[in-house]
Amino acid sequence: MRKITIEVIDSHTGGEPTRVVIAGGPELGEGPLLARRELFRTQFDHYRSAIACEPRGADPVVGALLCPPSDPTCSAAVIFFNNVGVIGMCGHGTIGLMVTLAHLGRITPGVHRIETPVGVVEAELLDAHRVRLLNVPSYRHAAAVAVEVEGYGRLHGDIAWGGNWFFLVSDHGLELKPANIPRLSDCASRIRQALERSGIRGADGAEIDHIELLGPSPSGADSRNFVLCPGYAYDRSPCGTGTSAKLACLYADGQLSTDEVWVQESVLGSRFEARLVWRDGQLLPEITGSAYVNAQSRLIIDPDDPFAWGMRS
Repeated sequence: MRKITIEVIDSHTGGEPTRVVIAGGPELGEGPLLARRELFRTQFDHYRSAIACEPRGADPVVGALLCPPSDPTCSAAVIFFNNVGVIGMCGHGTIGLMVTLAHLGRITPGVHRIETPVGVVEAELLDAHRVRLLNVPSYRHAAAVAVEVEGYGRLHGDIAWGGNWFFLVSDHGLELKPANIPRLSDCASRIRQALERSGIRGADGAEIDHIELLGPSPSGADSRNFVLCPGYAYDRSPCGTGTSAKLACLYADGQLSTDEVWVQESVLGSRFEARLVWRDGQLLPEITGSAYVNAQSRLIIDPDDPFAWGMRS
């Protein structure tokens, strides 16, 4: 087997890394993006682990496989993945993708349509670093769901969709600060395990694979969050899909009006500005944030390397 090379561009959005594959990825053919994502998941998972996992990647890395869009109105199509599998939508990743496309000279400032496995989203490139993302419709599925969590007692959370499924918890009693990340990770991990044991799921039995702990901001934002992702890495950014889920819950409770700006802060202090807007009869979350390109690399898959395709659990 000859060596394989994969061209990638790395960026971060609010501290959360995105690795965009611009060349050398697997050949997935044409057709609906959902079908191509399924092909990537079932037949090319070794590419996912080679790109996102150690020794080349790390647990927080979200990969973005750039694909030709099946929708001719779209500037690009993308399949997102992380250290454990494919994911539906990624807010910070879409912001990183837009800045990467601008870095490559493939797009200019303005509104662009991006095809994702959960639907087409609009993203406006405001300048070289700043992007306004119009996400997929988000909604709350269930409110104040009680769950018994080992070591933390009975906690309550909202189940909401923001492009991924979230369980949003405010009564965890923990301070959301960097020094507390190990404790926050433990709490969120135990919540997820408790949801699995209790059979608590999203619509149509969907797995709830993101846990969002919420609390007050120490620096004047409307809220601070800590989001644990499917592979048990925490989101360094305020999480675009998690912020979308939060907006849906606020709206359902009558605590947020349309076009009212909500500033969501991550546990590290990075921020997204967010609001709900009406578009074509749908209420959509709009997320604005910044990303920065920080590397352009060629990954090498050497057949003699025992970890050539990554360290998979």
